[in-house]
Order: sequence, then structure tokens, then C-alpha cells
Amino acid sequence: MTAVLYGIPNCDTVKKARTWLDEHGVAYDFHDFKKAGVNDALLGVWLAQVPLATLLNRKGTTWRKLSPEQQAAAADASVARTLMIENPSLIKRPVLVANGQVSVGFTPDSYASRF
Repeated sequence: MTAVLYGIPNCDTVKKARTWLDEHGVAYDFHDFKKAGVNDALLGVWLAQVPLATLLNRKGTTWRKLSPEQQAAAADASVARTLMIENPSLIKRPVLVANGQVSVGFTPDSYASRF
């Protein structure tokens, strides 16, 4: 089964993850969620394995552009899911799905332990 790497192509961390996968011969499909988007069902699968606090990117400019009310409401998973669908940059990158397991972020050690 081929892994799927979700992210945006110009993200430095996504670039590092893609380079690592390529250099280690790991087959994967890349899903650009800025262009192809994400849906509620996909977010539901991810959130079944990864806490909302891990998946929601609270450090980026997209988060800072949200109103204080939206930021506060994002503590509710359903509101956060809606915000992530509308603003995919609110999803921490990259998201890797391989062998039914979901992981968020990239470090060479974490990928080495998965593959």
C-alpha cells in the first residue's frame, strides 16, 4: 500500500519529508490540500488517531488572522474541523498516512521508525 503525504508543496517541513521519503525509496502519493482540499470525513479519520491539539496549526499566519472568537471556538472539534476545511493552512504539516497510521509533522527519526 502506498503512503499518502498531505501538505502544501512550498512548506519547508513538507519539502524535508518529501526528500526523506524519496531518498529512502518510500512510495507515496502527494495530496496538496491547498489545491485539492480536505473534507470532513478525512479530518475525522485523522482526528480518530491524532489529538486536535496536534493537528490544528496554531502557530501560522492563518491562525493569527482568525478573530479571537474563531480561535476560542476552535477548541470545539466540530468548529475546528470546519475551520480546517475552509482554511487548509490551519492543518499542521505534513500529515502522513501509511499502513492505516496517521502522523503529523516530520523528523527524520520519526519517519525512520515508521519505515
